[in-house]
Amino acid sequence: MIRLALLLALGGQPAQAALVHFCWAGSNGYTMTGSMEFPDALANAEVITEADVTRFRIAGFKDGELIGTWDISSRQPDDTWYLRYFPREMQFPTNGEVPGPFDQGWNADGTAADCDEGEFGFNAGNYAQDFCLSGLWIQESGVEPQKPFIAQTTAPTDPECGGPALLSKRRRGE
Repeated sequence: MIRLALLLALGGQPAQAALVHFCWAGSNGYTMTGSMEFPDALANAEVITEADVTRFRIAGFKDGELIGTWDISSRQPDDTWYLRYFPREMQFPTNGEVPGPFDQGWNADGTAADCDEGEFGFNAGNYAQDFCLSGLWIQESGVEPQKPFIAQTTAPTDPECGGPALLSKRRRGE
């Protein structure tokens, strides 16, 4: 409280954070919900990386049942953590859209088999977008690498990614 009062007295403002939510629909009943925060000043940046993210959480599901979670606040030094996000488009770039050498690696690298025992992770690369669970690649969760992966300002209403805002952003036939 004293720190906040001192900051405001000196003319500063508490840092504001942008919060976005996402819901990813894989194959065979696999889905994922999540949220992340980054400094509000980066809302118009060209790209945001893992270095810019201040909070990040994901939860994986199979047929609506929770199968695992991961959060950067409990990240271990050997956990894969790379992220690319286009804040102006509210989209995680996939496949050929990705600037630089990495797509998405959220406790899962390009093999989607490096999450530890009892852990969950997500990978989006040039082969697929898919899950890692307890050190195993969950191949049946995967979708094509170029499938759009969008974010939104409201939290998903269910783990199956069935809300109207999410359905409206899917391509026809998905």
